[in-house]
Amino acid sequence: MTGRRLTVAAVVVALVQIGFLSWTIHSRAALLRNGQDVLLRTQPVNPRDLLRGDYVALRYDISRLPVTLVQTERVRDSEVIGTVYVRLRKGEGDAPATAVAVGLGAPVAQPLRAGEMDIRGESLSRWQTGVDTINVVYGLERFYLPEGEGRAIERAVTERSFTMLVAVGETGQAQIKSLFDHGQAIYQEPLY
Repeated sequence: MTGRRLTVAAVVVALVQIGFLSWTIHSRAALLRNGQDVLLRTQPVNPRDLLRGDYVALRYDISRLPVTLVQTERVRDSEVIGTVYVRLRKGEGDAPATAVAVGLGAPVAQPLRAGEMDIRGESLSRWQTGVDTINVVYGLERFYLPEGEGRAIERAVTERSFTMLVAVGETGQAQIKSLFDHGQAIYQEPLY
C-alpha cells in the first residue's frame, strides 16, 4: 500500500510542476500576444560589461528619469522608492516612447490618454531632497541572443542607437518582443 501511495504522490508532484511550468510559459506568451507594443530607445552600457555569456546588458532612455516627472503626495525622506509606474507616451511613427509622468508605488492618478500606457519598474534610488534623478529597472535589461552572435551587437550598440519593441500588459508588466537596428528587426522573441 505504501508503494502505491508513493507512486500517486510522485505523479501529483510531477503534474503540479508541469502545470506551473506550463502556466509560466503561457503567461509570457499571452503578454507577447496581447500586450500593448511600445518602442524604447536603448542606451549603451559600459562596453566591457555588455556581453556576459549569451546576453547583452542594456539601458533605456527611460532608465534614468528626472524627479520632476514624479507625481506623488509622498514626503521626501531617505527611504528607497521601490515600485514605480512610468507613464509612457508612444512616439510618432518609428520614434520611441517618452516618459511623461512617474507614480511612486501606484500608477499616476490621471487617466490614460490615447497612446499612453503605464510600465511597472523598480527603483532603488532614495526619495530625498537634493536628488534630481531616479534610476529605474524594468526587467528588460538583459537581451538574450543566439550563442556566438553577441559580439556584433556589443560593438554596434556602442556605435549607434538601437530600439527595443516591448509588450506592456494591463498591470504594467513588460516583456521584450524584438530588437531593432535602424527600423530593421534583428531578433524577435518566439512566443514559446
